[in-house]
Amino acid sequence: MKRRTFLQSFSSILAVLSAVETGWLTLGSRYYQALAQSVPRKLALLVGINQYPQSPVLTGCLTDVELQRELLIHRFGFRASDIVSLTDAQATRESIETAFFEHLVKQAKPDDVVVFHYSGYGSRIKLETQETEQNALVPVDEINTQETKTVNYLLEETLLLMLRSLSTNHIAAVLDTSYYAPSNSLPTNLGIRSCPGPGQAILLAEELELQKQLQEKASSEQSAVVLCATSLPEQLAREQQFSGFSAGLFTHALTQYLWEATPTTTIQVCLSDIAGSIQQLGSTKQQPALLLDPKNQLSRTSITNILLASSTYAEGVVTGVEDDGKTILLWLGGLPAPVLEYYGVNSRLTLVTKEESNNVELVVKSRAGLSAKAQISIPESTTSLQVGQLVQEAVRVIPRKISLTIALNELERIERVDATSAFATPYVSSVIAGEQPADYLFGRLPQAKNKDLAATNSTVVSPTPYGLFSLGGELIPNTAGDAGEAVKTAAQRLGAKLQTLLAAKLWRLTENAGSSRLGIKATLELIGALTPRALIQRETLRTQSTETSNNKASVPQLGSLTTVSVGSKIQYRVENISDRPVYLMLLALNSSRTAIALFPWCKSTESEPSKVQPVLKDIVISPGETLTIPQTTSGFEWVVQEPTSLSETQLIFSTAPFTQSLLALEAAKPPKTEQHRIHPLIAPLEVTQALLQDLHNASAVSDINSTVTDSYVLDVNHWASLSFVYQVV
Repeated sequence: MKRRTFLQSFSSILAVLSAVETGWLTLGSRYYQALAQSVPRKLALLVGINQYPQSPVLTGCLTDVELQRELLIHRFGFRASDIVSLTDAQATRESIETAFFEHLVKQAKPDDVVVFHYSGYGSRIKLETQETEQNALVPVDEINTQETKTVNYLLEETLLLMLRSLSTNHIAAVLDTSYYAPSNSLPTNLGIRSCPGPGQAILLAEELELQKQLQEKASSEQSAVVLCATSLPEQLAREQQFSGFSAGLFTHALTQYLWEATPTTTIQVCLSDIAGSIQQLGSTKQQPALLLDPKNQLSRTSITNILLASSTYAEGVVTGVEDDGKTILLWLGGLPAPVLEYYGVNSRLTLVTKEESNNVELVVKSRAGLSAKAQISIPESTTSLQVGQLVQEAVRVIPRKISLTIALNELERIERVDATSAFATPYVSSVIAGEQPADYLFGRLPQAKNKDLAATNSTVVSPTPYGLFSLGGELIPNTAGDAGEAVKTAAQRLGAKLQTLLAAKLWRLTENAGSSRLGIKATLELIGALTPRALIQRETLRTQSTETSNNKASVPQLGSLTTVSVGSKIQYRVENISDRPVYLMLLALNSSRTAIALFPWCKSTESEPSKVQPVLKDIVISPGETLTIPQTTSGFEWVVQEPTSLSETQLIFSTAPFTQSLLALEAAKPPKTEQHRIHPLIAPLEVTQALLQDLHNASAVSDINSTVTDSYVLDVNHWASLSFVYQVV
């Protein structure tokens, strides 16, 4: 479409809009509501740009578009024909604006749903006519002419005006980008979605005219839910290389969360939970936000009675049927990223049907990225599979041999050789940073980098310290060495820490709040002078009732992690809302990244006083019972310790005793007492492996073609695992 034709078309649209009384966004209109509202039509425009001609290539933006498209079609009932995707060379500024007005503005009616998504670079721009810089999206045709400094950027302000020009009151936008380029170079294995701005620049005259017309015609009320990847200017939107695909951390966490979200989930809770997921994936300084909600009106309301009748939470969907029904193609966008990476062959998912007695299971035979191939568990079954049928997790198969992957960041060749050799252990492997997925980075502290290395007897010695970093470049507490330390010495020094981090990686693979069939609710509480105050609440979703889910714990400032001050006293309140007893284990990484656990000591039942010794005994919670853990007494309270950093806790429940886990805890010979205690884990890897074995034994799945020696097989009917992430301040 010619630019003149486009402006003429847009002018006519504005004329129509000015004659229509539009009902703008109300309190109940949030992102999830906008997606799930049962209305005549749902329209979406999805933009993703990896291949920039003048800026470094990104890797995850096209996957973001695919993640959103699959979610919108299969979870929220969008028709494929109502979704327009602009990727790479298609995503020019003019094409984005034209598609927005032709596909969205021109077609959307007052009760329709509209979704806009953007993944790509953002930047800051200072126009010659203005004093301050502005946020801008960077289309693929980023620079119009170098000589005149004319740019084809789409100002964030213009985009917000475009959203406000829509006549519907159900609007959602997702911006997986950031605007401020990093001021210094940090070790990182994550891509950054911001690029340096051109300084002072010029926008095309017709672009300024477009903005002027929008300012005159658009509603004065903020009418769209706009979710952003970052909440502060200095934060960077990151993208990560996962197993078989790359994606934006924000988009991946958001779409995965929405596959399993319930109607009562508020945006505030959603963004806080997503922030925790992003932190665990390694970007500890990125926290999402809801744009332009100063009174928190949009964020704090519940989502009730707005899901489509056929819509339910799920882990994936059937996307194709091949080989006369023998091979089923699946999209598994609802599985958490850490779980998806190790989602093993013979894992099982059930079809979501209207029949209560549905026992048809799909057995995973292979996986590539977010897609999998499966077969029906009963070959002679007459069940008719259709594209679009949702699937829910039934059995999770996890390989027993899982290692920690360390990315070597900006090391010299000899350093890399030494580090590769030193990290070659049964539980650790190494890769070059940026080339393959990894769990952590190993390199030199950025403030002390110095390439003047000295070599003595073929052993590389660095005059600056080595350390272990998150994928986003934050130093793991207590991992920095001394100046002049040899690479091999550094790797050996980190051995115990790496085993601890591997243990945490393994227990995170048990997370299943969205798929567990055990009814569990748990709340992190701050113990005060009068009554405990709820900080974070987690609940298994499959058994969640309207009454319990409406009674949510208080949550932190929108998009941010819960904060807990050093010196605070905390506890967990756990409620068994299932119909059978459950057993509990608590494992955690404190803010120093040290593994700790709840040791459930109690008095021995020996009749002879001389033989009475404290013993470790399973914590059992009866149906309908509520417990607080650890048991707080006058001689013991769980007090949050320094340093100020991230802390995470995993509460793991089983229908059978944790026999092997308790033996592993006792094998480390911890101090004995007659009451609950939180102690450091001396052998965290052994304890975690014992815990997985206990969950495997509890599940007792007999018809899985996987031997006991190579996999853990976990049945969602027999275990639940809830994750709590908070910031110690």
